[in-house]
Formats: sequence, structure tokens, C-alpha cells
Amino acid sequence: MAFAVYGLPARAQVMDKDIGSAPSVLVATPIASNSSTQTSVPDFSHPEAIISNPLSKWLRARGFNFLVDNTNEFAGAITPPTRGSTPGFINYKQGASNAGQYAMQLDIDWEKVAGVRGFATHMITVGRYGTTANRMFGDWLNHASEDYGGGGNVVVHLVYMYGEETLYGGRLAIAAGRMSEISDFAASPLFCNFQNGSFCGRPKGITDTNFDAGYPAATWGFRVRGRPVNSVYVQTGVYPIENGIYQVYQHRTGFKFNGANIIGYAAPLETAWEPVFRKGTLPGHYKFGAQVFSTPQNDNFYDLYGGSYALTRLTPKKHSASWSTWMMLDQRLLHYRDKNSGLTALAGAIYNDPHTALRKYLIYGALINRGLFPSRPYDTMGFAFTYTKIAKGVTMMEQDSLLTGGALPNHATGVQRNTMVMEANYAIRVIPGVIFTPLFEYYIHPNAQNNLRNAALLGFKSHIQFM
Repeated sequence: MAFAVYGLPARAQVMDKDIGSAPSVLVATPIASNSSTQTSVPDFSHPEAIISNPLSKWLRARGFNFLVDNTNEFAGAITPPTRGSTPGFINYKQGASNAGQYAMQLDIDWEKVAGVRGFATHMITVGRYGTTANRMFGDWLNHASEDYGGGGNVVVHLVYMYGEETLYGGRLAIAAGRMSEISDFAASPLFCNFQNGSFCGRPKGITDTNFDAGYPAATWGFRVRGRPVNSVYVQTGVYPIENGIYQVYQHRTGFKFNGANIIGYAAPLETAWEPVFRKGTLPGHYKFGAQVFSTPQNDNFYDLYGGSYALTRLTPKKHSASWSTWMMLDQRLLHYRDKNSGLTALAGAIYNDPHTALRKYLIYGALINRGLFPSRPYDTMGFAFTYTKIAKGVTMMEQDSLLTGGALPNHATGVQRNTMVMEANYAIRVIPGVIFTPLFEYYIHPNAQNNLRNAALLGFKSHIQFM
């Protein structure tokens, strides 16, 4: 959804406003000290659009919020890939790619439409196109263009469709329907100031398994969020785990609603403190969370008898459940001429069950500097990095597989250990509703493999808000 930073005026919007960010914006918006306890629907976004549209204003006044945008992402390698004699290496090449997404969002305020106090519904559909450059140099962990994949390769793919009841002036919110769990949990509207998939959308470690429903995938879900005090929230939920949620054979269009492929449940819990310092000019968010997956998963190294299944070729050991934890924070450190500008720091860590995960942990950091230059008050500079450590069991299993001549998982052409992805960019507000962002990406140990040459890419991200 198109929002300003944490509910600030639309004229200050830059990159953290794509369709789809609405849930994370609501999570990140504390209750104002003078707010009412009256049951009502939170305001929908009024995004800055390229074309002034009287129809949009007319619809919003009657409870209908319809948004249309396009995000396009280009990346091209400026370094040659590793070459070798094996089939995987032969296919590597120095090249460029383009990926993108067009999206439509419909929010309905049923309080205005039918007098149902506090109730709203939300629906998003997308279409995605193109491919991503990282696979050209052997990386399958972190996309160079986040808007690649998951859209089903169809004209219209349903992302989510759910209803939400907001009570007591936002102090209690209950939602159910087809939902993307990671749009509410471990989420921030700041992440997509960047393009690379290790950071944008969500730090990739949080969706280490296919059991986490992250945009543009969704499952049936139920979520409840309470705010015991204005600057603190606690939320939890239950999300059935649907086998193959990121695969075309199950969710090509997103409109497959039967529960035949449900294989378990994910249960997240998250709490956060959201202070606002210096008379509202320095907002911060400090969140902690964990979740449990009830679906059995294979051990990433041991077989049923405690040996290496890559050597014994026996069935991997089964774990009845697995888990993931996270700590995330962001804090505006400085502000400039108005409340919408300033320097914001982000940091966080995700730690997964080391016995079942591919990524044992991921740590990240970023700086976002908006409005530094008085002549360009809506431009933003950004720098971000992610460091990913592969689980020890995966590393040992791949070493044993090479000893026995076995095939490696995860599209690997060498043993996976660790990787880092960095991005620097500058977002330019060209005209109202149009953002153009030149950027630089750098991959250290692509695919977490030491045998692959580091890769540097140049590219750009564009965002156009049509209505």
C-alpha cells in the first residue's frame, strides 16, 4: 500500500510506500497520545500520484480506496562470473536483467459503506514479469531484483484478501482471511528503500523455509494485535502451512482456496516498543519475535541413526517441529528541516533452528538519509548490508556429498558457508508519483560459496504511482 513513512504526509513519500506495505505501516504506527478510544477504521493511504484523479477522491469519500502502481527493477553485472568445466559453471555469464511488478489494491471501509463500525477489507493483486541477474553468476540465495518470482507468471495473481476489525481507537485489531504472515510479523515499510532481495520485502532469513507466507504468497490466517499502552504492541496469530505456497503448481494464480495442501501450522508471537522522541521528530521501533512451525522437517545433516545421510544414503532424521527468532530495530537519529526528513539507522538479526535451516542466522544494517540537501527535500540516500551464515549441518553435508560424488542441494556448485550482500542507492523524486533510484549492488561469496567470484552490479529501481 502507498504510505508515507509511518503515516506522515503523502508529499514526503519516497521509496517506503509500495503497494503491499500497508500492514507493516499499521504495525509501525503507535497510537497518538490524544487519540480517541472510539471504534473506527484507520485511515487509508492518500498516495502522491502521477495524475490527479477526481475519481479516486470521490471513491475514498465513500469508503473505496483503489490504488495502481508499477515497480520496475533493472540490474546488470559489471564483473565477469567464475568459469569452469562443469555444467553449472558453463551456464554462468555476465549479463543484465529486468524484473517488475504492476499492482492493484482495493480497500473498503465498511463503516462508510454499510455502517459496520471498525470493519475494513483489503485485497491486492499483482502481475510480475522478467527475471533476475543473480542466477547468471551462480547466486540462488538473494535476488538482485526483489520483484522477481512468486507472482505465478500470470496476468493477475491474488496476493491477499482479508477482513480486519479495529476496536477501541486501534488498541485492538483482529484480522482473518488470505494473509501474508510476514507482512505483519518481522516487517517494516523501510526495507524496500532497497532493491536486492536479501533486504527488500523482508530480510531473507525470515523466510528461510517455504512454510512462511511472505508477499506475494498468502495462506489462510488469523491475527490479533493489542496495544496495552500507546507505544507498545503485542501480536500473535495462527497460519496454516500450505505445501508449495511459492510453487506454480499450487499457487499459480493465488485463487486456490481449498485446504487440501495444509500440512501444519505456524504460530508467531511479536512485541515491540515504538517510542517517538523530540516532539515527534525521531520515531523508533524495537521489536522482538519468534515463531514455531508444527510441520516435521528433515535434519540438515544427520540420518536416523546419527550418521551423515550424505555418506550413508539413509533417510534424514525428522524433527517434529522447528522455529525462528528475530530482533529488529530502527531509529531516526537526526532530522533536518521538517519532521519528514532525517537520518535513520536500521539493524537486526534473525536466528533460525540450526538443525533444519539453510540459513542459520542473518544480520543486517542500513542507513537511510532523507532530505539531506535543501534543494532536494524528498530525495533519499541509502546503504544496506546483510550477512548470512549457512547452518553448519548444511556445510558438512555438502562436504560429504562432494566426497561421495553426490549432487549438491540449493543449486550449489561448491560448499556453502557464508555470504554478504551490500547496496548503495540514491532515490530521486522526479515528479509527484515518480521515483527513480540508481543503485549499486555487491555480492561477496555468491550463493554462500567461496569458489565463486564476487559480483558487482549497477542498476535502477523505478516506482510510478498511477492512482
